[in-house]
Amino acid sequence: MNEIIETFHVDYKMLIAQMVNFAIILGVLYKFAYGPMVKHMDQRSKLIEKGLDDAKKAGEKLAAAAKEREDTILQAKKEARQVIEDAQAQAEKSKEEIVDRARIESEKVVEQAREQIKNEKEKMLIEIKKEIGILVVAATTKIVEEEVNEEKSAKLIAKTIQEAGN
Repeated sequence: MNEIIETFHVDYKMLIAQMVNFAIILGVLYKFAYGPMVKHMDQRSKLIEKGLDDAKKAGEKLAAAAKEREDTILQAKKEARQVIEDAQAQAEKSKEEIVDRARIESEKVVEQAREQIKNEKEKMLIEIKKEIGILVVAATTKIVEEEVNEEKSAKLIAKTIQEAGN
């Protein structure tokens, strides 16, 4: 082993000093570089995890808001459909009421027309009876004035009725 040490010119004192220097540099680097870097990386990891959690929560809230929006839209559509159905039902009811009122009104008009026709008919019958009475009186007067003869009487009545018709 001595040969190797002499061949490579290894100095133990120097080797130990370099090892001590290496340990000091390693200690300093660990304390001032590696430790803060690990601490910073841990903080960064926590920050990233927090960001991911926040993004996940935001995504869940967005999904919930989208579902709520869809539910609201569906509810609004249902309410609109119900309003339309109610309006149609009300319109149908109003239409039926209007048709019923119109039917009742037309029945009243028809009944009034019938009553008026009936009254006019009665007036015409009364007038015709008066006219017939007048004609009978006139015919009777003419018959009495002339000689009473059946054949002549029948002709006179027919003539009087004919004159009354014109």
